[in-house]
Amino acid sequence: MTPQKPDARMLVFVLALALLLVVVHVGVISITFSKLGLTRESAFLLLFFSLVGSAINVPLFTVKSEVPLRLRGSYIPGYLQQYLRRAGDRTVIAVNVGGCLIPLTFSVYLFVSQPLTLYEVMFGVTLVTLISYVYSFPVKGVGIGMPMLIAPLSAAIIAILINNELSAPLAYISGTMGVLIGADLLNFRRISQMGAVVASIGGAGTFDGIFMTGILAVLLA
Repeated sequence: MTPQKPDARMLVFVLALALLLVVVHVGVISITFSKLGLTRESAFLLLFFSLVGSAINVPLFTVKSEVPLRLRGSYIPGYLQQYLRRAGDRTVIAVNVGGCLIPLTFSVYLFVSQPLTLYEVMFGVTLVTLISYVYSFPVKGVGIGMPMLIAPLSAAIIAILINNELSAPLAYISGTMGVLIGADLLNFRRISQMGAVVASIGGAGTFDGIFMTGILAVLLA
């Protein structure tokens, strides 16, 4: 696998944006976010900024890599290259804007704006966290992987059982936070053994696992 060139990544971004416009107008995403009290325009803005933010990883610190770093096939954006040169043979720990910070912020907004109790949220997040931890696994040179539908299905079922009337926002919060904690944070000790150049909390790909978990969980709830 060869690294993607900047122009190729721009083409992927344009195609993803076009696909985003299609799915929003078809109504699938609109139906999903209408359950959360968002208009079509608000849903599009949230998805748009998540798409843009998915390409941005904010470096936090570095950890010593116990295996050789897997540089071949790794796309390193320009704004991170200088940081990586200083890091040497250490893995850079970063947080993804679109895959972590935006879903986290939106989860806080839902908790504040919806009549959910702290107990309901903590119970839902804890259960999805445990499930995500059990089913997550390290992928050499990449990060943490997990079967795509495990977390959304779990979050939706758990949310319905806890509070059927507010299952949509509870499913989003439980799915988002559960995957973030269970798949990413609780596997932190494995990062030094993966050989990844950058280990991004929330993932570095377009619409990564955490973001999609929240969307699918709401759709299923």
